[in-house]
Amino acid sequence: MSLSPIVCKFGGTSLADAEQIRKVASIVRANERRRFVVVSAPGKRHKNDQKVTDLLLTCWHLAMQQLDYAQPLQMIRERYNEIARDLDVEPVAGPLEEMEHELRKLAADDQSTLATRDWIASRGEYFHACLVAAFLEATFVPAGECIRFDNEGALDSISYDLLQQHMQSNGLYVIPGFYGRDMRGRIKTFPRGGSDITGAVVARAVQAEVYENWTDVSGLLMADPRVVENPRPIGEVTYRELRELSYMGATVLHEETIFPASQAGIPIYIKNTNAPLEPGTRIVATRDASQPAIVGIAGKVGFTTIYLEKALMNQQRGYGRRVLEVLEAHGISYEHIPSGIDSMSIIVSDEQLGNCEPAVLRELKRTLEPDRIETYPDLALIATVGEGMAHRVGVSGCLFEALRQAQVNVRMISQGASEINIIVGVEASDYERAVRAIYDAFVE
Repeated sequence: MSLSPIVCKFGGTSLADAEQIRKVASIVRANERRRFVVVSAPGKRHKNDQKVTDLLLTCWHLAMQQLDYAQPLQMIRERYNEIARDLDVEPVAGPLEEMEHELRKLAADDQSTLATRDWIASRGEYFHACLVAAFLEATFVPAGECIRFDNEGALDSISYDLLQQHMQSNGLYVIPGFYGRDMRGRIKTFPRGGSDITGAVVARAVQAEVYENWTDVSGLLMADPRVVENPRPIGEVTYRELRELSYMGATVLHEETIFPASQAGIPIYIKNTNAPLEPGTRIVATRDASQPAIVGIAGKVGFTTIYLEKALMNQQRGYGRRVLEVLEAHGISYEHIPSGIDSMSIIVSDEQLGNCEPAVLRELKRTLEPDRIETYPDLALIATVGEGMAHRVGVSGCLFEALRQAQVNVRMISQGASEINIIVGVEASDYERAVRAIYDAFVE
């Protein structure tokens, strides 16, 4: 009886050059169960380097405007040729020439070109998967023939069957991440960071025992290291906890990644390509929540509060619905809605609100006739997350005492129905001080 396979996804920094690809090969060959390898486009080799995907999109933008894209195209060609030469494999000359041909058609406004934005953006993964497959002597799996999107742009479940059909025999397979094909046959990409999602889809398709996500850090940390000095690593976290942390700014793993894996109950391991023996972080369905009470703290700045006050608001049926209809009409989604008897606050991100604030306020005044309406910008949201919070006395008290001692004023409080997080809103200027205070209170 054969053992369940392991799916490995390697990020852009893990595949940035030939030296990194040799590390990847050593990791894959260290365990014969690592039979499915999902690759990203080459990332940065150093701080001032450029990602291949960014160069590709620069080519596309310039071609769209009938401007000269020769320099970024040459940088892409040199990057792949250098990797091929250092690995002693055939360069991707044919696919590169095809892309250049399509860019020329795009620049000439030829409507028959394949060079949509998504097609160009996906070429980084496609080219790199060809090189990595050649170096590993593995079978290349065409993502465009296997990963499908439905008419609404969501992953089509037929993708799992198509992947299985392309990877039925024993052996080693390399799959480009980030893209698939829509119902009209056009290349379509996942959101940025979507190679993580491809890896999870492949893991579910082959019924993997583990989905390993290899990157340039040794797992998740309990807080942002740019804010908290040397935060502790997270050894184990549940799918639900990760979802909350990812939504609030933890960026190691794309938040949509967890769904294909969690639906199939497949654990996800975050591992470091440059330190493969370090334990990393395990993402699982359930964990012993007795210790620790929290697993992490994450947050974001850049929110605005829209405050509405009206006498007897609670007796007016549909008042909240009408508020949300105004936001929906302007294409704005909300984060939280704390409310009182005669007041409600709508927390929205500045990115969502954009330049619509004056129009939104006018519409709210016209349709709802509030006694008072104000906006309060420069809000930061901080989530303290942990499955153990729901059954631990004193967690909230510890959190708010820490903020009191740090002299941080709390502007908003929200606890989700799942009771695995407490979200507080503070002034953006207090954000880092608040995160450090919460971290110290729980970790120390």
